[in-house]
Amino acid sequence: MVDLAKLDLNIASVSEMVTLFGTNDKYIKILQRLYGVELYASSTQLLIDSDDPKVIESIKVIFEILMVLLRKNIFFNERDLIYIFHIHTQVPKDDILDLFLNRKEVIKTFLGKPVYPKTLNQNKYLEAIEKNTLTFGIGPAGTGKTYLAVLVAIKKLKESLIKKIVLTRPAVEAGENLGFLPGDLKEKVDPYLRPLYDAMYEILGVKQTEDLIEKGVIEIAPLAYMRGRTLENAFVILDEAQNTTINQMKLFLTRLGFGSKMIVTGDITQSDLPPRIESGLVKASQILTNVNDIEILFFDQIDVVRHPLVQTIIQRFEDAKN
Repeated sequence: MVDLAKLDLNIASVSEMVTLFGTNDKYIKILQRLYGVELYASSTQLLIDSDDPKVIESIKVIFEILMVLLRKNIFFNERDLIYIFHIHTQVPKDDILDLFLNRKEVIKTFLGKPVYPKTLNQNKYLEAIEKNTLTFGIGPAGTGKTYLAVLVAIKKLKESLIKKIVLTRPAVEAGENLGFLPGDLKEKVDPYLRPLYDAMYEILGVKQTEDLIEKGVIEIAPLAYMRGRTLENAFVILDEAQNTTINQMKLFLTRLGFGSKMIVTGDITQSDLPPRIESGLVKASQILTNVNDIEILFFDQIDVVRHPLVQTIIQRFEDAKN
């Protein structure tokens, strides 16, 4: 057995220790799993069962970051810890701290809870939306691409910077048959638009959302409904854009009117189009690079803000496919 490396933590109280290590040492157990080493925590030290200097230094940096957050009374959780683990060797410590210490509130939920960007790419995405007329957010499910876009749309509506929010998706059946679903077209496609409704409900509440939809201030519709329109003074979001054909993508982008912003989100690895049909999102991301007022931002697995296990599942499927 190697000598245990010692990391002095200068913990001032039991409450600090619980916050730093997690309830029942939850965060210690997570780090043990991530590093594949045994960690032993006391009230003043962390003992590391490893003689690998890279592992020891890596754990030291993570706890330096966590201690700063703790002393600044900045809340962190399991997802934050895993995110810090994934990026701390690639991103300067000050940039990681800046994400937590200087994060800007996007908006408050209907219940008054503030919403903040959770990753560096989410920060860049919000900045891109603010700066550009057309922004593409491309990456895995759970990275907050559509959710954040909806939040910004609502904020701009509340600030009277736009007059209308338009949320749309291509009605691709994803292995299911719309024809066998009961109801008219709206009732058939509403289940496919449910994530958009959910985001609106969280921020505006059900009643206000339904009122704004009824008044036409918020429009949630299949992409086919966009044909022949020009959308001015609107915030327009195309979700699941990997399921658009090239012609559909062109149709959507050419709806852009004065005073509007467009956000296009999707995951180019999850297209439900037939095998020989090229995704409009893929084509757009190739031909619209280096265009003024357009920004294309890519998310990856470490930006997933759902349950940490989702990151592992995404990675395993990618590995199996490759």
